[in-house]
Amino acid sequence: MMKFKSKRFGIRFGFGKRTNNKGTKQDQQQKGFGNNNNNGSSSNYEIKWELRPGGMLVQKRQESIGEDLISIRVSTFAHFHDLSIEATSTFGELKMVLALLTGLEPKQQRLLFKGKEREDDEYLHMVGVGEKDKVLLLEDPAFKEKKLLNNISTSCPTIIV
Repeated sequence: MMKFKSKRFGIRFGFGKRTNNKGTKQDQQQKGFGNNNNNGSSSNYEIKWELRPGGMLVQKRQESIGEDLISIRVSTFAHFHDLSIEATSTFGELKMVLALLTGLEPKQQRLLFKGKEREDDEYLHMVGVGEKDKVLLLEDPAFKEKKLLNNISTSCPTIIV
């Protein structure tokens, strides 16, 4: 058995003041409708268009400077670093920045976000890293073990008599 929903046509639900479809002259100019000349002066707002590779004509986006920077907290067990980086950066680029701060080579670093180790070619924004998110930095256990073995072997030199 099928159930049908009834639809009402011609009724609009709006909030605030009801106006006619055209609105005021000032509203039309802000939206880009009608004559943009107002006693000889023109509106500052102009729509710019771009042609996409598929042939679609779309309105060009407003490019704002610094909007794509996100601040993240990278923490180790003992320390944490607050840094700002572009949202479209990769985890490999983040490792290079952290190499300058921590002294660990990018090969020695392991970055964890949301409980998973992230690869160097993964993008921050695609994984979901946002403003004020926390990324965990761990030293690779293989490099840590190698460093300990080198410290043990160099700290106790063999004495031949």
